[in-house]
This record gives sequence, C-alpha cells and structure tokens, in this order.
Amino acid sequence: MKKSLLTFFVILTLVLLAYQLKPKTITHLVNAISKKVNNIDKDSLTIASRVNQPKGYKRVTYPKGSFQEYLRKYKLKPFGSKIINYDNTEYFWQKGHIGVLDILVPKNGLQQCADALIRIRSEYLWDTNRKNDIGFNFTSGHYCSWIKYAEGFRPKIKGNKVTFSKTASVNHTKNNFYKYLNLIYMYSGTLSMYHELESVESKNLKIGDMLIKGGSPGHIVMIADEVVNDKAEKLFLLVQGNTPAQSVHLVKNLEDSEISPWYDLKMNAVIPVSNYTFYDSKFVRFK
Repeated sequence: MKKSLLTFFVILTLVLLAYQLKPKTITHLVNAISKKVNNIDKDSLTIASRVNQPKGYKRVTYPKGSFQEYLRKYKLKPFGSKIINYDNTEYFWQKGHIGVLDILVPKNGLQQCADALIRIRSEYLWDTNRKNDIGFNFTSGHYCSWIKYAEGFRPKIKGNKVTFSKTASVNHTKNNFYKYLNLIYMYSGTLSMYHELESVESKNLKIGDMLIKGGSPGHIVMIADEVVNDKAEKLFLLVQGNTPAQSVHLVKNLEDSEISPWYDLKMNAVIPVSNYTFYDSKFVRFK
C-alpha cells in the first residue's frame, strides 16, 4: 500500500513538472529520484563543505573577502531540510535540492527568484562596508540606490514614470535596509536584471554569475561554487529562489546524476534546474 501511494505521488509530481520540462528531462527527473547523489557531505553546513569536488577537479581560488568566497562559505541548514514557502507551507517538490541556505523567507511573499539573489548580493555589500554600491534598476529602467533611500528619498511611480523626492527621515538602520529591499522586490525582477546587468560568456563564468531568462514569468539561478580540471574544464554549483517566495536552495543536476549537483554550463544549452528549464537564456554578472 505504501509503495502504491509513493508511486502515485511521484507520478503526480512529474505530471505537474511536465508544464515546464521536456520529455527527456522528465526521464532524468525519474533517474534523479532513484539514484543517490554523489559528492555530498551530509554533516557539513556550508556550500563548499557540503559538496565535495569531483575526482580530477579542484576548486578555483578566489581572494579572501571576495563575493565568490562569501557565496562559497554561505551557511546551510542541516542536510534534509525542506524547501518552505513564505506562508510556512512545504513546497510540493522536495526532490530537486541537496541543501537549503540559511536565509529568512519574509512572510510578505515578495522575495521571489530574482529577489533572493538581489538580497544575497546586497547583504554581501552591506557586510563588507560597500553600502554605496547597493542599488538596482526598476523594470522601468530607473535606478534606486540604498543610500538615497536611507537619506529619505522615495519613488513616486505612475505607469512607467518614476520620480524621487525626499519624503522620509534619514534612517541608515538594518531594519530600514530590509524595507528598501522590499521596495526593490516589488519593482525589479528578472526582466530588469536581464537588461541591466553585464552579459558574460560561458568561458568566463565565475562564482556569483547568474543564468537568467528575463520575463514574466522568467527565472534566474546563481553560481555558488566552481571547480576546474587539468584540461581547464569547469563545473559549477547553482542556487536559486523561486516563485512563490520560498527557501533559497542548492539544486541537483537532473540531467547528469554522475556529477550532480555539479553542472557543466554552456551557452545555448538546455539546462533544467529542478522546477524550470532554461532554453534561450544568457549569463549575467552583478556590477
């Protein structure tokens, strides 16, 4: 009876995912469920220590204090932690990740896929005393900086017309910083990031770069670790948020269970990431 129920729920999950994934990818999803993921250290609580480097590869070195090292050492929740939606319900698909990042999911539902990565980048800049660099474009193209927000400037938005005026008191606190991020979450997203951020060729990818499909809906994932072999071939780990807003998580590679959760990222490749498949996408980098 238990086997029958398990089979039913697996089939139901695959049917739901079929709206996003091609038949070949669904086959790989079945394989991902049935096969044990290699390269995992279940007792470790950072991205770099949770996932071992594949045989023949070594981690690419980055400077101490860099955004790359910040991501690599990002804290994870204990192995087996579930992806939780903003309303404290469990996400229906729990078979596509091997780690959950220790990031609070606001109950307002605003911190979706692009927003989660905006938060990670912004918190890094905050923590490294680069607050002047925190700023993002709205989908309208208007730039909104944290410093101006902290000085009391607020946007007045009417259609695609945006004006800023000083309507609030000066407030440089962390609590106000998160209010600023909520504003960014409302008016920025994959479409604004697709047009705003610098494009990157796959041969030049590094930790912190992102694979993006801009639009409504669109999707975005971020490179969280990087290894290289003697042939200069690279593999990468990917993290993502999602819509609805939910736990940011480290994804499995559903196409290749032998190297999972590592990915071989190439331009114009079909890349499935648990709940989404990238086709006509590009790689971008934060300024």
